[in-house]
This record gives sequence, structure tokens and C-alpha cells, in this order.
Amino acid sequence: SDKEKRQKYDQYGDQWQYADQFAKAGWQQAPFGDFGRGGGYTRFHFGEGDLGSLFDELFGGARTGTFRRKAQPRRGQDIDYPVEVTLEEAYHGTARLLSLGVEEPCSSCQGTGQIQNVPCSVCRGAGVVSRVKRLEVKIPPGVREGSRVRIAGKGGQGYGGARGDLYLVISVKPHRRFERRGDNLYVEVAVPLTVAVLGGEVQVSTLKGKLALKIPPETQNGRTFRMSGQGVPHLGDSSRGDLLAKVNVVLPTKLSAEEKKLFEQFRQLRPNS
Repeated sequence: SDKEKRQKYDQYGDQWQYADQFAKAGWQQAPFGDFGRGGGYTRFHFGEGDLGSLFDELFGGARTGTFRRKAQPRRGQDIDYPVEVTLEEAYHGTARLLSLGVEEPCSSCQGTGQIQNVPCSVCRGAGVVSRVKRLEVKIPPGVREGSRVRIAGKGGQGYGGARGDLYLVISVKPHRRFERRGDNLYVEVAVPLTVAVLGGEVQVSTLKGKLALKIPPETQNGRTFRMSGQGVPHLGDSSRGDLLAKVNVVLPTKLSAEEKKLFEQFRQLRPNS
């Protein structure tokens, strides 16, 4: 209405048409005084707003120089990188040379996306550029399926803040001989019939070579022997799991006539065996 317009004119002068924006920014009078009316010095009353919010309202945020608000520092993003390892590598530890695609602030526009209010030609206004970064990383002994190995400070570039972290997300290939459950390893060991009956010694495969295992007399097929400390290292400390060796009694084949005769004699002695 004309009355409202008159009130705005009395309060804000020649800039009365921006009254709503001034009020929203917290100004009680026009920010540039009564220059057009010879009013001389004007006292400004600030509310919750500031020059930055005012210029945002009037000019859509396209401001520079002293009216630009300082960007808040931002930490860089964390990056997940999948890495597949063998069971042997998980046992001993290993290294990988990675090629990482990372985004970093554009050096031409300092990450703002523009130079003198013109979109940056290098980053095309995005404020970031992509590049490939090569990085050698160490994978410690004891990693397992789903382990996340943190490489501090090797993630995305921060914006006035620290870099993010790189996380190696581990998957472990299945092994043809060993089964892993936690830090324990399970393996089958072939035991000749004579050793199972009379006792003896067999060689058991481990991830660091072969070890001798004593088999007591009358060992039944399927019996499991625990070899302490021969499993996988526990991630982060010096402890280890165990190796559990399951006996698989191997029956003789291609028996000679003499051998068959001996087994026949045994059957007569132990008809229910």
C-alpha cells in the first residue's frame, strides 16, 4: 500500500525498495545512509545479519574482496581402496603399489572455481582437478577378509584442513589346501595305514614350511591334532592362532600277494576290525 511504501521510504530513503532485504539482514536503516537526501552521517544498527548476508540477498552471492566470507576449513574425504591378497600374503604381510585417482583443489583458481568472476578454464568451474597418484603401501601380517587398513593422511585433499585417510579394504583369496577360521588354520594330513595303526611321524604343511607331527598308535581316521602357534598372526600384536591338522588315513592300493596274505591273517585274528 502507499502507507507501507511511505514508511519504508521514511526508514530507508531512496533505497526503500530493498527494505525487505535490509530487514532480513538485520539492518535498521539503509546501509549507505541518506546520501541522496543530504542527510549527512547515519548511524547503522546491526542485528543478526552482516554485510555478507546483505550482499547475498542483493546480488545473489556474487561478491568479492572484503565482503567475501571466509570459507570454513574442511577435512579431505576418506578413500576406500579394495585390495585382494593371497592367504600367504595375509600370513606374512606384503606391500602394494597403488594407482589412486584423487581430486585436489585447482591451483589456478585456488579451489574457488572462478577467476575474477569468470569460470576457471582449468577446472571448468568445479574448483577441483583429478589426477593419478602412485603410492606404495604396507599390508601388515594378520589381515583377514573385510579388514580395513588405515593409511593416515593419504586420502582426499582437504580444503584448508587436513587430508583424509586411505583405507585398504582387504579380501583374501581362497586357498586350495588351508581353511582359515579367525586366526586358526585347518588342514588335512595324509597318514599311511601302518602309521595310524602302529604310530609314527608325518610331515604337515604350514604356511612357512613343513613340520613333523607325531602320530600315536591306533590313531583313528578324522582325528584332529592342534599345533599351537602355527596359525595366522593376530593383526596388531605378536600372538598367533593354531594349526589344526585332521588325519586322513590312506589305505594301501595295488597290494602284492604277500601283503594280501598278511591282511587275510589279520582278518582272522580280528574278524570285526
